[in-house]
Amino acid sequence: MIDELANDYDLAIIGSGSAAFAAAIHAVTLGADVILVEQGSIGGTCVNVGCVPSKALLAAAEARHVAMAQPFEGIVTNAGPTDMPSLMAGKRNLVESLRRAKYEDLADAYGFPVMPGVASFAADGTLRVHSQAAEDEYREIKATHYLIATGASPAIPAIPGLDSVEYLTSTTAMELSLVPERLLIIGANAVGLELAQLFCRLGAKVAIVEMRDRIAADEEPEISAMLHRVLTDEGIEIFTDSSIDCVVGEGDNIHLKLTRAGQSLTLEGETLLVATGRFANTASLGLEYVGVSLGGRGEIAVDDQLRTTNAKIFAAGDVTGAPQLVSVAGQHGVIAVDNALRDAGRVVDYRTLPHVIFTTPQIASVGLTHEEAVLAGYHCESRVLELNAVPRALVNRDTRGLIKIVADRLSGSVLGIHLLADGAGDAILAGVYALEAHFSVDQLASIWAPYLTIAEAIRLGAQSFTRDVTMLSCCGS
Repeated sequence: MIDELANDYDLAIIGSGSAAFAAAIHAVTLGADVILVEQGSIGGTCVNVGCVPSKALLAAAEARHVAMAQPFEGIVTNAGPTDMPSLMAGKRNLVESLRRAKYEDLADAYGFPVMPGVASFAADGTLRVHSQAAEDEYREIKATHYLIATGASPAIPAIPGLDSVEYLTSTTAMELSLVPERLLIIGANAVGLELAQLFCRLGAKVAIVEMRDRIAADEEPEISAMLHRVLTDEGIEIFTDSSIDCVVGEGDNIHLKLTRAGQSLTLEGETLLVATGRFANTASLGLEYVGVSLGGRGEIAVDDQLRTTNAKIFAAGDVTGAPQLVSVAGQHGVIAVDNALRDAGRVVDYRTLPHVIFTTPQIASVGLTHEEAVLAGYHCESRVLELNAVPRALVNRDTRGLIKIVADRLSGSVLGIHLLADGAGDAILAGVYALEAHFSVDQLASIWAPYLTIAEAIRLGAQSFTRDVTMLSCCGS
C-alpha cells in the first residue's frame, strides 16, 4: 500500500553514516531540501559497530597491558581479570552518547529528516521506502538527485563447514560478555590484527590464520615482519601462507583444518572470528531497475566524480569500493553533493590519503609503497630506519617499530612514508603535508622537527638517505 503523500526533494540519501551525514549537512548549507533513509541504527558503521567501539576497547586493552608490562624501573603495576560486562557497558554508553551528539542531534539542528525504513528503487525511478513492520506498506520519495551511502558489511568466505558453526564478525565481536579462552581469527589485515591484539590483551589465547604470506600484506614488508615479531612476543600465534580446508564443530570447540607448506594442521578454539574484509551493501536496492552498474564485489561503479551509470544517482563511501575509511566517506559525501547540486566537476584524489591500523605499535602510511612506486614506473629508492635510532622511542623504553621512506631516485621527491610506531597515527599527518607540498627528501631532512617526538622519526628517516643517523647527537644535527 502506497503512502498518498509523495514528497519532492533536491537530494534523497540512502544511509545515515559518515558519508550520508557529511553529504546532508553540506547540502543543507547549500540551501537544498534533503531527506535521509535508514533501515538500521542512525550513524552507520563507524559510531555503532566500527571505529568508535573498537578503538574504545583497544584503549582499554592497552591500559591493562601497560599495567601488566612494567617497562620502567621503580614502578610496580598490576592488572586483574577483565570485567567484560562493565567494559562493554562503558563502550555502549560511549556509543550512545556519540550517536546522539554527532548524528541524532545534528539532524535536528540542521533540520533534515531521517526516515526509518528499507529503501529500494522502483522501475519508474522513484525511491520506495518500505516499512519494516509491514513490507507491503511503503512511501514514495521523488528527488532531483539520489545519493547511495549504504556502506558495507563483513564478507564471509566460502569455507566448507563455516555455516555449520557459530562465528563472530567484527560487528558481533563488539558485544561479547566474556573474554574467550581460546580465540581463532581468520584474516590478518586491519580488523583481524586489531581484534587479535585487543582480545589477547584482555586475557584470551589468540591464533590468527592468514592465506597470504605475511600479515598486513598491503603494508611494507619490513613493517609486516616487525609487527609479526611484536604480536608473537605478546603470545599471539600466527599462521601465514595457510589455506583453510574446512571448519568443524566438535562439542563446545571449533577446529580449523589447515594446509600450510604442504602439511596438514588443525587449530582448536572455543570461539571463531571471521575478519576477511567487507562487502558493499547493495543487494536490496533495486539498482537493476535504474541502470546502476556494480563491480565484482557488489560495489557501485562510480567515476572520479562519484557519478554512477545513472546521471541522477551518485554514490559515496564504502559502498563504492573505495578505501574504507571515515575520512574517505566524509570527503565523498561533500564532493558528491557539490557535483550533484552544483555540477562542480570535483574529483576524488587519493594521492595523499593516510591510513592507520590501530595495533600497538600503530601502522600509519601515506603515499606509495616501494613496490607500488616501481609498478608506477618510478626509479625509486627507499630507506628503513628502526626506532632504536629515534630518541622518543628510547625514552619510552619501546623501540619496537620503524620508518620507511620511498623516494624517486631521479627527482628526489618523496613518494611514500610508512611508520610502525607508538603514536604513528598522529605523526603521519606530517607525512601527509610533506606529500601534499611535493617535498623532496632533502627538504624533509632539513625542516624543523619537534625533539623527543615520534614525528621526529620522519626527519631522521629522510636524513638517513645521505648520512648515518646513528652517528648524530640527540638533536639530530
